[in-house]
Amino acid sequence: MGSKIRQFLTPGWVLAAVLALAFTYLAFTVLAPWQLGKNTATQQRNEQLREAFETDPVPAEEVFGPDGAVPEGSEWRRVTLTGRYLPDQQVLLRNRPVDAKPAIQVLTAFRADDGVTYLVDRGWEPPVDEGLPEIAAPPKGPVTVAGFARLNEIAPERAPIIEPDATQVYGISTEQVGDLVDADLATDWVQLAKDQPGGLLPIPLPQLESGPYLSYGIQWIFFGIAAPLIVVWFVFAELRERKREQAEQAEHEQQLRQARTRVAAQRAPESVRADGGAADAATTHPAPAPERAAEHSATDRAEEERARRLAQRYGDSGHGQALKRGRRQGDRFDD
Repeated sequence: MGSKIRQFLTPGWVLAAVLALAFTYLAFTVLAPWQLGKNTATQQRNEQLREAFETDPVPAEEVFGPDGAVPEGSEWRRVTLTGRYLPDQQVLLRNRPVDAKPAIQVLTAFRADDGVTYLVDRGWEPPVDEGLPEIAAPPKGPVTVAGFARLNEIAPERAPIIEPDATQVYGISTEQVGDLVDADLATDWVQLAKDQPGGLLPIPLPQLESGPYLSYGIQWIFFGIAAPLIVVWFVFAELRERKREQAEQAEHEQQLRQARTRVAAQRAPESVRADGGAADAATTHPAPAPERAAEHSATDRAEEERARRLAQRYGDSGHGQALKRGRRQGDRFDD
């Protein structure tokens, strides 16, 4: 058993085992948890969206906290705002496509009756000749609108574009927008629902999706299990092949011994005297040339068959030389 193990203590086999174990470790600790974690997050998001869309809208102050922040797990809750738009405190959101189409979203401050000022995304308009479209003004009087509670975004790295006709930003950061329009805005904001006062083209709502993450996670687990098993399979295959090769080698050596025996027999005295005496070995004549050729042919065929089998497995290097050595040995037998 120890000799069989030592046969595989070579750089190639050791490297294959190390790589298989490293891949298994990576699959179980990184790749599979990564995909399964994404599947869990997707399921939680779907459940949150399902609950938010199925719950009746409530006044915004029941969802937004005292500081105007939406609690964790309450994003996309349907809320209502009662108050008035502040059209002078408005910015445009650039580079935020809608359904893969270029869009300019409109962010307008809204003063609620409870005194809190919310940032409301009223919807979007397509740009005109890569310029700014004409934006419809919101209603001037008191209104009640419905929308969805949204979480604040990190302030964008790109600086806003401040122009006399419009201020443009690259993200929905209430802190940045509040500084630009000189308003104390709530921490989080509201996305306006469809067909609301002051609304523009509505922004599509997110859809429930499962994604392929669960199947990907299971695949990584399977690959992690399969990697070392493949190495073990190759080890057993190698052992079987070496056992078969040893049997073929023993058969080949037996054929060579038989060929040598036949050659030796041909070199024996041609006849035995009637009185049982043997001829002098010094006067022995070699076997006829056709017989020697037949013996050489049988030996060559055995050598060629063995060389062919070895070449199929390991390539042809070195085995042609073994065949030539076998032929030279046969030639010496005839000398």
